[in-house]
Amino acid sequence: MKEVFKILIVDDEKEHRETYRMLLESRGFIIGEAKSGDEALNIMESEYYPIVLCDVVMPGLSGLEVLKKIKSNYESVEVIMVTGYGGVETAVEAMKIGAFGYFIKSHNPEELLIEIEKAKKLLNLQKKNNMISTKKNKERYLYQSKNPKMKELLNTLEDIGQSSANVLLLGESGVGKEIIAQRLHDISKRSNMPFIAINCQYYSTNLLESELFGHEKGSFTGANEKRIGRFEEANGGTIFLDEIGEISQEIQVKFLRVLENRKIERMGSNKQIEVDFRLICATNKNLLHEIQSGNFREDLFYRINTIILEIPPLRERKEDILDMINFFIDNYKMEFKKDITKIENETLEYLLNYSYPGNIRELKNIIERMFVLCKDGILKMEGIESSTVRNFDSHKHFDILDFNLARANFEKEYLINALKLNDNNITKTAEVIGLSRRQLFNKINEYNLREFMS
Repeated sequence: MKEVFKILIVDDEKEHRETYRMLLESRGFIIGEAKSGDEALNIMESEYYPIVLCDVVMPGLSGLEVLKKIKSNYESVEVIMVTGYGGVETAVEAMKIGAFGYFIKSHNPEELLIEIEKAKKLLNLQKKNNMISTKKNKERYLYQSKNPKMKELLNTLEDIGQSSANVLLLGESGVGKEIIAQRLHDISKRSNMPFIAINCQYYSTNLLESELFGHEKGSFTGANEKRIGRFEEANGGTIFLDEIGEISQEIQVKFLRVLENRKIERMGSNKQIEVDFRLICATNKNLLHEIQSGNFREDLFYRINTIILEIPPLRERKEDILDMINFFIDNYKMEFKKDITKIENETLEYLLNYSYPGNIRELKNIIERMFVLCKDGILKMEGIESSTVRNFDSHKHFDILDFNLARANFEKEYLINALKLNDNNITKTAEVIGLSRRQLFNKINEYNLREFMS
C-alpha cells in the first residue's frame, strides 16, 4: 500500500498555507493546517504529524517558540522552519533549538521538497529502530512469564517449535492466541517463510472460501481478477486460522480435503495446486460440544488437534500484568509520541487488580485510551467512558454518552479494526463489512482514519 505521510503547515498567512498545501498534496502528502502557533500545538496534542513546516514570524507565539515546545514535547517530529527573510542569525538559532532545516519562501520549491524527503528518511530510520526495539520488548514481556501455567506453555512451544505438527490453541477471547502462534512460527524451521493469519469469523462462507482458496477471474460476480488464496500464500510457512469453530460445514469439508491431500483448487478452477504449510488453529469455543451439536466435524477436529495448548486467561496470570502494562506503555510512547512520566498510583492499583474479562486485548485497549486522553504526562483512568472500567471506583460515575457520539466512537473503532485485519485494503475491507468502496472511503474521511493506515 502506498505510504501515507502527514505534514502540518503552520503559517498565519492563508495564501502561503494554500500554496504549500497544493504543492505537497500533489506529491501525495496528507496536509493539516494551523494559522497560529497555539492552534498548531493544540492540533499536535490530538493528532500526530511527523513533519511540521512552521513560519518564523507570526502573531502570538513565534515560530521559534513553537519549535521549542514541539522539540521538548515530541520525540519523533521534525520541524522545518520557513521564512520570507534570509537572516543567518535566525537560521542558526533555529538549528540550535533543533530545527531539521530552514527554507526561504522566495527560493525554488524543489529545495523544500528535498528537505522534506531528507526528514522522511530520518523518520523512517527512527521508525525502523523503534520496530527493532519493540520486537525486543515483545520478546521480553510477551514471550516470558512468571506464571507457572504460562511458563509450562512457553516451554512446550520450544519443544514443538521445530516440528510441523498441527497445533490447536484454546483460550478465551483476547488471551493472545495469535501472539503464541507467531511465536511458534518464529522458532520453527519455517521462520523465514510467510506467517499468514486469518480470523474466520469475519467472513461469510463465500468470502471465506475465496480468502482461503483464492479464485480465478470471472469465477463469481465481482471476481474481476485472479486472486491467490491464503493457503497458497502460506506455502512453505505457517497459516494461523483464528476462530476455527466459526467455519461452515461446507468449508470444513473442503478444508479437510486440503489437510488430507495437501492440494487446493482455486474457486472457478479444477487445477490442483500443491501446498506445504504448518497449520495452527485457535478457538474460544468448546469444539467437543460443537461436534455433539453437529456444528463441527469430528474428523476435522482430530486432524487439527495433534497438539492442544490452552492459554490461561489474564486473571489467572496476575504476576504478569505489571510487565504487560510496561510493554504497552513503551509501545504507545513511540506510537503517540507522548512523553509519559508516570501512571497514577490509584490507576495502577486498579489495573493490577482488575479481572480483565477481555484479557490482554482489554488491557491493551485501556492503556491506549489513557494515552489518547493524557495531556499532562500522567496516565489516569479518570474520564474514560468505557464499560470495561465503569466499576473503577464506586464513588465515581461516568456519564452516559450522547447516542450519536457513542455510535460514532463505535464506528470509528470498528472500521480501524476491520481495515487492520484486511491490511488496510479499502476494496477488500468494504467487501468484507458490506459497504461499497465509496461508502467506506467517505467513512475514512469522515473519521480521519488515514492516520491509522500508515
